[in-house]
Amino acid sequence: MTDKERPPVPERLPVPVVDAHTHLDACGAVTAADVAAMAGRAEAAGIGALVTVADDLSSARWAAEASTWDSRVFAAVAIHPTRTKDFGAAEQSEIERLAAGDRVVAIGETGLDHYWDYSPHDAQEAAFRWHIGLAKRTGKTLMIHDRDAHEDILRVLAEEGAPERVVFHCFSGDAGFARRCLDAGYFLSFAGTVTFRNARDLQEAAKLVPMDRFLVETDAPFLTPHPFRGRPNEPYCTTYTVRYLAELRGQCVEDVASAACRNAENVFRLPSVTA
Repeated sequence: MTDKERPPVPERLPVPVVDAHTHLDACGAVTAADVAAMAGRAEAAGIGALVTVADDLSSARWAAEASTWDSRVFAAVAIHPTRTKDFGAAEQSEIERLAAGDRVVAIGETGLDHYWDYSPHDAQEAAFRWHIGLAKRTGKTLMIHDRDAHEDILRVLAEEGAPERVVFHCFSGDAGFARRCLDAGYFLSFAGTVTFRNARDLQEAAKLVPMDRFLVETDAPFLTPHPFRGRPNEPYCTTYTVRYLAELRGQCVEDVASAACRNAENVFRLPSVTA
């Protein structure tokens, strides 16, 4: 296997789960056939549904459309914080239109990114506040991107008043930050980063999250779980993260998978994946 090859499709989970955050278009999907192929590989590994997430206007249009091509696929739409430099009325109107779609289950990913400097912090914050309002108007889940911005994320959520359901996608905090998010009623979604050897603080956070408050995701094509870090990621790799979390938490795989699936169904108001 080379660094350009996808990891092998793992053994199927005993119960299906939901990949709570992926980017099928960035994984190379263009057509309905591409989406079906990726969803099929995921289903073979026990991933019964997935949420494909937008990061710009073009991606949002594609995600909303792709979610109508396959019953296993749902969508989230927003403008990524690193792309908010020119976020104006036209973009807002289009995102609001797309968010009304029946298979669009979340407003995301939105939030703050203090690692990259593609967009000024004030533009990011203004867009984040607008997306929070959209989540509240539509009654849909807010999906948060938080990179090096923990305190400001919590501040803005407190100032605006958080929507009913908030998910920290690819949670990146330590145990202390996890407790603060949990105390506020938020859900934490764990990606392949939790499996990385240098992720001890994140692993401590993952240990303490109650069974009814965590999700699993890939953020594919990025953040492929250990031992395949650096290779292309796809939704089926959620299975590797589920098995790692079970070992980390000292729980059986079936219990962790069942909890992650139930939580995703509740958070995103999905039809039952196990039906």
